[in-house]
Amino acid sequence: MVMTLNKNQTYLDKDKSFVNPVLDRYFHIVTERAAGSYLYDMNGDAYLDFSTGIAVNNVGHCHPKVVEAVQKQVATLMHTSVVTHHKPYIDLCEKLSTITPKGLESIFLSNSGAEAVEGAIKMARYVTGRPGIINFKGAFHGRTFMATALTNSKLYYRERYEPLPGPIYTLPYPYVFRSNTPNDPEACVAEVLEQFNVLFNQFISPEQVASIIVEPVLGEGGYVVPPSSFLPKLKEIANRHGILLIADEVQSGFGRTGKLFAVEHSQTVPDIMLMAKAIGGGMPISAFATRREISEQWKPARHGSTYGGNPVSCAAALATIGVIQEEKLVDRSATLGKKILDRLTTFAKSNPHVSDVRGLGLMIGVEFSDKNGKPSKEIAHAVADKCFENKLLVLTCGSYGQVIRLIPPLNMSDEEANKGIDILEKAIASVKP
Repeated sequence: MVMTLNKNQTYLDKDKSFVNPVLDRYFHIVTERAAGSYLYDMNGDAYLDFSTGIAVNNVGHCHPKVVEAVQKQVATLMHTSVVTHHKPYIDLCEKLSTITPKGLESIFLSNSGAEAVEGAIKMARYVTGRPGIINFKGAFHGRTFMATALTNSKLYYRERYEPLPGPIYTLPYPYVFRSNTPNDPEACVAEVLEQFNVLFNQFISPEQVASIIVEPVLGEGGYVVPPSSFLPKLKEIANRHGILLIADEVQSGFGRTGKLFAVEHSQTVPDIMLMAKAIGGGMPISAFATRREISEQWKPARHGSTYGGNPVSCAAALATIGVIQEEKLVDRSATLGKKILDRLTTFAKSNPHVSDVRGLGLMIGVEFSDKNGKPSKEIAHAVADKCFENKLLVLTCGSYGQVIRLIPPLNMSDEEANKGIDILEKAIASVKP
């Protein structure tokens, strides 16, 4: 990536000296402050942010109502752990129970998406008494050990960490564009579902499977939107065999896809739903929700968290949810997302290296291919670099790094959105396959 010098460089030099180099960053600038749709580095340069801390800042950076809630809570109560109950925890769980799919009224709070994954898997195994987990190709579920074992969107998330926990069985995700039937979405779904028969006949009995974990929209794996029939059919399989379906809404939740949660597009109610990232407006917090009849089988003290659901993060989450509702940001995501998707779809017709444009709401992927139709990391990264040169932050994803993902704030103005897409289109046009 291109480096910005001067004040940024002073701190980048310190970073090189004192920060563990395993912590990589997309862009080599040092952010000093942020507001709304912009990040500002130490040189005072403004960057239009279509990355939002990887789908965290759905209500923009430092939303005044979130900031006010955090400041008020910091002055009142910052931490109790499991020593006592506290009001913000209870209030947030009550709020989440009213906005999650019907029946998911029992909530556990933790600190990160990976922690939510770990907790949900522990609960599923404990309640069912079964060991097996089914996941999907292209999945990203986090960086802790079980979450890493469930992740395969890129090799470097897993490489040299073996042996990883198991037993885990990986099936294909209905990635229609890269499937054997790119013009027949239902045939793609059928092909995926047939793999369950193979799995249950050759590798593990369904009576030994505790859970199926799935992203309703594939995130790190390429912003892949599955056909609408996929999740309901997955739920049918889970119900038939007493398997708990876990929907990982860590990246797709809280209005990102034009619904409050992506499972709502197919009216699927999972047994367990994971939430993180955008829930806290920038503060670290996550949650998983399930039915009371499931959680009541999980005995007290079999799981816990020192910092999970701390009062400050809970206050931020309550304020963030309030902003999403008051400003009607779910509807805004759907409306603005469609405008961007339509514009880019038209643009792609005259730029053949843009091989696919897809998305729901403001979770949009632009996929690039080389002259032979193969996924092109080189083009995607060249486009991202060109956007950065013009003060627009966009991230790549996909198992080959071949996708630009667009995840701007849900309350971004039309003017900001048009400015960002102008920069993106010029960057794409300037990069030759």
